[in-house]
Amino acid sequence: MEVILKTDIAGLGYKNDLVTVKPGYGRNYLIPQGFAVMASETNKKVLAENIKQAAHKAEKLKKDAEDLAAAIGDLTLEIPAKVGESGRIFGRVTNTQISDTLKTKGFDVDRKKITLDSEVKSLGEYTATLDLHKEVKHKVKFVIVGE
Repeated sequence: MEVILKTDIAGLGYKNDLVTVKPGYGRNYLIPQGFAVMASETNKKVLAENIKQAAHKAEKLKKDAEDLAAAIGDLTLEIPAKVGESGRIFGRVTNTQISDTLKTKGFDVDRKKITLDSEVKSLGEYTATLDLHKEVKHKVKFVIVGE
């Protein structure tokens, strides 16, 4: 079953992408939730027209994402965490904490666009991937320090 995505969906595609999904997933989840529409001929023509009109706007968004990635550059974030005697942290370090730390540095990145490359369990240096745009992904290093 082919559907046209109305929003970005992790692991499936980005807004205005034409994707093939299993019929049950499309009929019972994507379409009722408003995440997608059926890929009929008329909807495909509407999509083509929307893409044409949005090309300029998309170019500006991509440039803004590239500028943000360049501004962040090789920045290393320090994230404090409570640590036990063995060096393991209590709780978890989440994408929300990384987003808040970036915000204090002057970069506004939505927490939903941040994915941790590995699970954070102890002190040390880790990386996270910022999904700034469909074509712009940026890796940022962060260090977990004890409080």
